[in-house]
Amino acid sequence: MSRVVIALGSNIAPEANLREAVQRLAACVPLIAVSPVYETKPVGKTDQPNFLNAAALIETECGAAELKSEVLGKIEQELGRVRTADKNAPRTIDLDITLYDDQVLEFGGRHIPDPDLLQYPHVAVPAADVAPTYRDPETGQTLREIADGMPRDGLLRRTDLLLWDAEALKNSHLR
Repeated sequence: MSRVVIALGSNIAPEANLREAVQRLAACVPLIAVSPVYETKPVGKTDQPNFLNAAALIETECGAAELKSEVLGKIEQELGRVRTADKNAPRTIDLDITLYDDQVLEFGGRHIPDPDLLQYPHVAVPAADVAPTYRDPETGQTLREIADGMPRDGLLRRTDLLLWDAEALKNSHLR
């Protein structure tokens, strides 16, 4: 089993789409942890609603390319994700592999670890919330070190929105 950090983002009905994405993810793979939700201003194309971002730590037997196309891509499609030439366009849901174990990978035009991990607090901070001691295999830094080295202005933690309650989920299986 591989452990994978997934970045989640949405700015079209984001509360509903993030919750639904986490539920669908949990139905496909073992979900270990989900970060708090953070609100951020859009990057690049700024004339659109703010984004809500989070991260999930999962376990999977899928390889990275299979995980992206068969699990994450399917969830994106089911939730109405429309890809355009503008990578900063509004979206119902975006699910990206941030880290895949301690591997460095290239597939489908993507690089893992995701370079956004080192550039954007909305990727680094939620990732550090779910796996603070995991290391970026290219820099050797822990996710907590990466997140702590980033500015936090414009990153608002949303305490009013819980995407996944591990205790409630565990208890629901006991009934």
